[in-house]
Amino acid sequence: MLKRTHTCGQLRSQHVGQDVVLTGWVNAFRDHGQGLVFIDVRDRDGLTQFVFEKDSVSGDLVETASKLRGEDVIAAKGTVRVRAGGGNPKLATGEIEVVVSDLEVVAKSDVPPFSPSDEDNLPGEELRLKHRYLDLRRPKMQNFLRTRHRIAKIARDYFDEQGFIEVETPYLCRSTPEGARDFVVPSRVQPGQWYALPQSPQIFKQILMIAGAERYMQICRCFRDEDPRADRQAEFSQIDLEMSFVDRDDVISMMEGFARTLWDKVLGVNMPTLDRVTYRECMDRYGIDRPDRRFGLELVDVSDLAAKTEFKVFTDALAKRRGVVKAIRVPQGTTELTRKITDGYSEFVKQFGAGGIPTTKVAEADGKLTLEAGIAKFVGPIADDLIERLGCEAGDQILFGADSYAVCTKALGELRLKLGADIGLIDETKWDFLWVIDFPMFEHDEATNRYYSLHHPFTAPNPDQLEAFLAAKDDDVDAIEGIVSAGYDLVCNGSEVGGGSIRIHQRDVQARVFKLLGMSETEAKDKFSFLLDALRFGAPPHGGVAFGLDRLVMQLTGTDNIRDVIAFPKTLNGADLMSQAPNAVSDEQLAELNVKSTYVPKDV
Repeated sequence: MLKRTHTCGQLRSQHVGQDVVLTGWVNAFRDHGQGLVFIDVRDRDGLTQFVFEKDSVSGDLVETASKLRGEDVIAAKGTVRVRAGGGNPKLATGEIEVVVSDLEVVAKSDVPPFSPSDEDNLPGEELRLKHRYLDLRRPKMQNFLRTRHRIAKIARDYFDEQGFIEVETPYLCRSTPEGARDFVVPSRVQPGQWYALPQSPQIFKQILMIAGAERYMQICRCFRDEDPRADRQAEFSQIDLEMSFVDRDDVISMMEGFARTLWDKVLGVNMPTLDRVTYRECMDRYGIDRPDRRFGLELVDVSDLAAKTEFKVFTDALAKRRGVVKAIRVPQGTTELTRKITDGYSEFVKQFGAGGIPTTKVAEADGKLTLEAGIAKFVGPIADDLIERLGCEAGDQILFGADSYAVCTKALGELRLKLGADIGLIDETKWDFLWVIDFPMFEHDEATNRYYSLHHPFTAPNPDQLEAFLAAKDDDVDAIEGIVSAGYDLVCNGSEVGGGSIRIHQRDVQARVFKLLGMSETEAKDKFSFLLDALRFGAPPHGGVAFGLDRLVMQLTGTDNIRDVIAFPKTLNGADLMSQAPNAVSDEQLAELNVKSTYVPKDV
């Protein structure tokens, strides 16, 4: 085979006159007749136009070129010249073309089910995932792969310079459920025993700190058997980090430096010093702990005003424990929210536990602002105060949420994001970064009457909260929920791209957390004995963070689909359409593992 001298994206005007060899896939072909054929050849680096002219080569070569079709693999030798008829400014190689003198057809292609070169007429995602090898040939997909590689390299270089060492942690682990379901793997040599694939290397990286590694990093795979969504996969990658002898400010400063380096080197974006916003402020103003601040529509608490009405929706909500009424002002000039639209929003919030979205509209009568339509007659007594607090103008619309604090803020927070997208308020050219800090350490679920960790059970309380945490009574829900943790999340444009915390390094504090989470001493020892044992032998204060590698690539390439940035992703039901995984295995394989399937097909 002819040996390549350049890629299809390298040649420029300074190469004119040089003899070159290029290889790649036929991207497009044009037979102009009379012995003139143009072939565009593509590799991962770009596109180059080849010219076959009967005056400069044999007729057989031109005839062979005329039979080339999309996705044929070729190698061609020729001379670089200035592109005849003027350049193509849309191509990096548009100043030149290669006049071919020798051609080798390396591999012919069947007619592909879709053309990687035709971005405007791509089929549905299922067909593209089935033929992922074709989908990955698209320049856009190659850019995703390159960007992912570059992010990983920048991460390794940055943290190497900061004294971190990369350590691999096991894939076959003990099952210690951390919220999602574990993927489990049977052991052949220890019948009846099972490994679990790691949901994260959390415990191992803490063990590494106890072991004296001091600064650890790893680009690792994690596995969670949970329902996929646009920004989630059952198997994903994270840039995992841990540091010893640090506090929260040390970790945030180190990781902020990494994020700033990443955006600068990949996009040339100069990231400012990041705001630090408390969890409570995020929930109060945006209804979500990963706020997108590129647009307004902030939540405003109007509980005190709502208490002055006799509107049953408001009074019933305020009678609940931590009941609130909040409002969102939708300014005039945006898309008018018709009754049909607001009815749809009422249905939308029901999935978050809310009963609906009461609405009204601001109007002007006799030079005075007033409320009309919707629930106007129920909130008449507070109309003036409501209009003043929300800063309303004529034509504005007001949407209300009324329920417990948790339900109301969650529902309005999700509605705010939908509104921002629906009425086009999100500035897609803007970057908004912030650290969310001061998370509650626990949430209490009234239905199950138990506590849950907001981050994970290894997150330490803030230093100024330690004494209160140890002193609080287990059944004092307000006191326990009031404990602030040393957790922190990095948020970019409404997406959590990294999160972590200062960890618990005292054995008694860790045992106390397990007890609050409903674990008996025996259960805690059964699940986490190796961590509890390690804490007995001198653990340094330590903390870390994990950046979602896939989500970083999504942000830096501008896609909202995590499957775009993973070479071989799964569908929403967890299937790999290309390799046809998962698949059934034989009874013999199961018997060798001492496992028997209880699954009965529905059609049996």
